[in-house]
Amino acid sequence: MHLIIDGYNLLGVRGQVGHQAGMASESAREQLLRDLSGYRQRKGYPITVVFDGWQQGIGTERREHRAGVEVVYSRRGERADQVIQRLAEEFGRDCAVVSSDREVADFARARGAFVIGASEFEPRLRALPAGVQRTGLRQKDPVEDDLPRRNPDKKGNARKLPKALRKRNRQLRGF
Repeated sequence: MHLIIDGYNLLGVRGQVGHQAGMASESAREQLLRDLSGYRQRKGYPITVVFDGWQQGIGTERREHRAGVEVVYSRRGERADQVIQRLAEEFGRDCAVVSSDREVADFARARGAFVIGASEFEPRLRALPAGVQRTGLRQKDPVEDDLPRRNPDKKGNARKLPKALRKRNRQLRGF
């Protein structure tokens, strides 16, 4: 499973990009890459992070490897969304796309990719590795706390989620 991440989208969820952000964008990107490197070591997924270069970028797409994470800067005039869509087309069912952009998510789903929103991925990125506990605090399991609830008007077993939600929850457990 190859993980394709919209970098500025994930930084936006963290509140580290935009007009109100107090952190410089370069240091925010570096922190994100450190967090993704730790996530890659825990989970073992190959990770590609795509950042926009369409306004300040150079004329060609730039790729680099940093701490085991592939970083892609889109070329001038091309948005990160277009690069993510191209990668989703290339990997198809063998990738997961992390983006809150609806157009990107719909495109990736149509190609068979698993899509997870940036706000849904962020707690999983910051979660401690298995076996490590915080002292004095109960660590919340993001999978168990964010389960969608079943509509009480439905017929059938009230304790069983619909099939589509059960499938999505199984896929999310891998993250």
